Amino acid sequence: MYTDGACSGNPGPGGYAAILIYRGHEREISGGEASTTNNRMEITAVIEGLKCLKERCRVNIYSDSAYTVNAFNNRWIEGWVSSGWRKPDGKPLSNVELWQQLLSLVTFHEVKFIKVKGHADNKYNNRCDELARKAIQRINS
Repeated sequence: MYTDGACSGNPGPGGYAAILIYRGHEREISGGEASTTNNRMEITAVIEGLKCLKERCRVNIYSDSAYTVNAFNNRWIEGWVSSGWRKPDGKPLSNVELWQQLLSLVTFHEVKFIKVKGHADNKYNNRCDELARKAIQRINS
């Protein structure tokens, strides 16, 4: 699964997209919100992609969002859970409801997060970016 989020202004109208690839089949999804942030759209892209899966499975998630990938690969999420969803400085973590929803989905599936370089030569990451930006255009029209 490839995912991406985008925002026009931060906050501002935002879009997300995911491309699910399974046994030669591809499914594209996208959507957006009128007032959001880039980070919220990055997390939402992964959530919405995982929600499309019909059964428990193994998933590689490719994302250019260091925030999303590092939350799992660097085990930040474990610290957030154990601290009651607070940052190391004790301040409340942003986007808690999205992190909780994503954690539930990641716990259900066997997920591996892979960081990809954004706006590079990755056709699926570029397509996700295009879909997320088109979602913003739909909101603005």
